[in-house]
Amino acid sequence: MTDKLLSGWSFQWRPVSMEDIGEQVVCLIAYHLLFAMFVWSYWKTIFTLPMNPSKEFHLSYAEKELLEREPRGEAHQEVLRRAAKDLPIYTRTMSGAIRYCDRCQLIKPDRCHHCSVCDKCILKMDHHCPWVNNCVGFSNYKFFLLFLAYSLLYCLFIAATDLQYFIKFWTNGLPDTQAKFHIMFLFFAAAMFSVSLSSLFGYHCWLVSKNKSTLEAFRSPVFRHGTDKNGFSLGFSKNMRQVFGDEEKYWLLPIFSSLGDGCSFPTCLVNQDPEQPSTPAGLNSTSKNPENHQFPAKPLRESQSHLLTDSQSWTEGSTNLGKDKAGMSNPALTMENET
Repeated sequence: MTDKLLSGWSFQWRPVSMEDIGEQVVCLIAYHLLFAMFVWSYWKTIFTLPMNPSKEFHLSYAEKELLEREPRGEAHQEVLRRAAKDLPIYTRTMSGAIRYCDRCQLIKPDRCHHCSVCDKCILKMDHHCPWVNNCVGFSNYKFFLLFLAYSLLYCLFIAATDLQYFIKFWTNGLPDTQAKFHIMFLFFAAAMFSVSLSSLFGYHCWLVSKNKSTLEAFRSPVFRHGTDKNGFSLGFSKNMRQVFGDEEKYWLLPIFSSLGDGCSFPTCLVNQDPEQPSTPAGLNSTSKNPENHQFPAKPLRESQSHLLTDSQSWTEGSTNLGKDKAGMSNPALTMENET
């Protein structure tokens, strides 16, 4: 009697499974590969700690005392001027002030923002994501992109393999068992997640191509010469390399390969900054060409500067000029506290 029940049960379930052995093997390999990459990238996004500004951006104990003791005014400007004179910062607040965080007591690096949830400043902060319970920024933005990509592929794969049985469900081609409701629910869930993930992944792909964060897409960064929505864009190829790195073998793996240290970024200034030194000799002919943007006078960190070498060739004299200007202090600007 038991053998008859088992044989009848297996007969009922056989029509909703793949019969070809080769197809089963391919689907099993693809499914577990996508699932493994999805879990790996999701894990890295969650458990990678956001990076905070390095010590050089923090005020010294004496400078903190000055800020607390003196009334706001020239004294504050002088403190920030001395603290920021050698820092690679080019962005300002909306009012043109040096970006300073009262809670962390530091001068914010470019693209750094204070997260109210984490209560700390995050390098190249994109957003605080409740789905991963973590800040998405410089240290895990690549992992977040891969998490979106592999979760989208995972849902599309499930929807595609389930589609033929979903069609049979509506054409009464499936046996009358509980499996038919599982198939319907699985297809709807995978399809709905695919739609939402495709829009989110597409949006972040656009952000990467323009070298923007979510915060910068909503509010363009402000430089000393004014607002510039494309201030950090170096072209599609270099923008991609800044997030995924130079070695293509690591692009699809949730292994950190982003360029730089998160504290400084190559900058393309579309409009000439009046506070920057004049264009180095030999580059005047290209200053009017919109394809050749001006770059900050201060030397970029070694990990970032090579991004500019493909399109801009600096002579030895211009390099020395940049080094001479590196010690110049930033202009005395009114301080505005941002959190």
